[in-house]
Amino acid sequence: MPRTQLKLMAVLAGLVVLCVLASGYVAERGLRARELASLERSLRERAELVRELVGEVPFEPAASPRLAGIARRAAAAAGARVTLVAADGAVVADSDVPLEELARVESHADRPEVRAALAGEVGQATRRSETVFRPLFYLAVPVGPGAGVVRVAVGLDELEAAVAGLRRQLLVAGGFGLAAALTLSFLFSAYTVRPLGRMRETLAAIARGDLERRLPARSGDELGEIARAVNAMAGQLRLRLDQITAEKEQLHAVLSSMVEGVLVLDSDGRIVMVNPRARELLSIWGPAEGRKLLEVARHPGIDDVLREAPLAAAPVVSDMEVGGRAILLHAVRFPAQGPPTGSVAVLHDVSELRHLENVRRDFVANASHELQTPLTAIRGFAETLLANSLPPEKVRSQIEVILRNAERLGNLIRDMLELSRIESRRVPLQASEVDVVKLTRLVLRDMEPRMKERSLEASLEQAGAVPAWADRRALEQVLTNLLDNAVKYTDPGGTVSVQVGSSPEAVRISVRDTGIGIPAEDQARIFERFYRVDKARSRALGGTGLGLAIVKHLVQAMEGDIYVESRPGQGSTFRFSLPRADRRAA
Repeated sequence: MPRTQLKLMAVLAGLVVLCVLASGYVAERGLRARELASLERSLRERAELVRELVGEVPFEPAASPRLAGIARRAAAAAGARVTLVAADGAVVADSDVPLEELARVESHADRPEVRAALAGEVGQATRRSETVFRPLFYLAVPVGPGAGVVRVAVGLDELEAAVAGLRRQLLVAGGFGLAAALTLSFLFSAYTVRPLGRMRETLAAIARGDLERRLPARSGDELGEIARAVNAMAGQLRLRLDQITAEKEQLHAVLSSMVEGVLVLDSDGRIVMVNPRARELLSIWGPAEGRKLLEVARHPGIDDVLREAPLAAAPVVSDMEVGGRAILLHAVRFPAQGPPTGSVAVLHDVSELRHLENVRRDFVANASHELQTPLTAIRGFAETLLANSLPPEKVRSQIEVILRNAERLGNLIRDMLELSRIESRRVPLQASEVDVVKLTRLVLRDMEPRMKERSLEASLEQAGAVPAWADRRALEQVLTNLLDNAVKYTDPGGTVSVQVGSSPEAVRISVRDTGIGIPAEDQARIFERFYRVDKARSRALGGTGLGLAIVKHLVQAMEGDIYVESRPGQGSTFRFSLPRADRRAA
């Protein structure tokens, strides 16, 4: 049984008991008062009758026998105890005390009813008699001035019996009332508590997250109003939860898709939130929320910046290296005003930017150097021709040097413009189905004179070759540049071979030579502009340092990829892939 129902039943039962006790107390007092008033009237009449019977008999010890007879006859007639008391308080006759024992009865002068009667008034009292040893109601009337007192007494047994009967009746009535009260309170409390039980279950379900639970609100009383308020609260909670969930998902989607790392700390420096990019940048792989940064990532520099951020009014910016990456860190406290409750840090990976800046600086330096070399030669020989009168044969040789450097300068500018056009996509590639094997044979045939001049052996291997989806002119330029490099850096008597094959998704081409090879530390940079492994030999062979950069950009523009495998002294293999024409068409 619910505790609330027990409380209601206990309260109603206590109220019934209290009402019964109060009404019994009032009824008993009223009954006593009425009975005593009736008894008083009856005893007064009896006392006056006894006084008439006594007449002129004096209240003296000598007249005791006569008075005793009158007392016994009066007591028998009145149905009460009759006591005759002299003016000095001595008992001269008593209907309940034998005559020979009157001498042992103590004086009644101190009895309150006797004192009142001796004073000329009607006296009354209720007490336990010390003579007959039972409770009596006494009433005394004066016989005459200084003559004595007639006292009449009756037992209170009838009164007590009436009171006991009243008490029994009250107990029976109280018992029936209590049973009825418990029954009614049980039914009423069950009817009242049942909605409370449903309300408790519904609120517990809402607290557990079941915001679809609702209470029936059919009644128009306070419980119905509470049910409607609870239903409205659940609806508002569902609406707010949906909004919070949507905002959380949006925030999670934004933070997850950000290329910047975001790290949020509380006022104690513990991680509140870290997005996937920040985990990647800081190498955080396990649980991080609720832990210190140094517990999950060993980066004291970042920790120092984040400790400084809550104390600074302006954002704290720091540039540092983390795990081989260049990281630009912005940290700011929140809120901007008042005591800080935390800080947020945004980590930018500027490694590529730094790399591009280095490439740009290298490009400017290399381009300046590459342009400066032929220009210096042209200017030097031109000044020599102007300042001196030289024999025709020397003039011709110097003019040839000027022409050779001018051609070199022109080739360099042409390659730079070509690379710029490829990077900027100003000249879009026209992709179509290209027979790679047939195009390779044409390029090898065009380069055959140079290969014979350097005593090189060329070969073409094909294994399951299929047409590629590519720009024919761009693919021809890629093959030409790769084969040109193979011829340049392969000593006489070596071999140059081209292999054409396919995979389920791409056409794969390899250009292999037995030349000088490329050291491992240079292989990652050979596709950069103006980068040369053997600078002296490259310039001597007339290379501009842009051929492989052009190759890389052309292959990527055709949605392919390229890489190199090489060992010094054992030759190099350039492998690149292009989309299959049949796959692209499908």
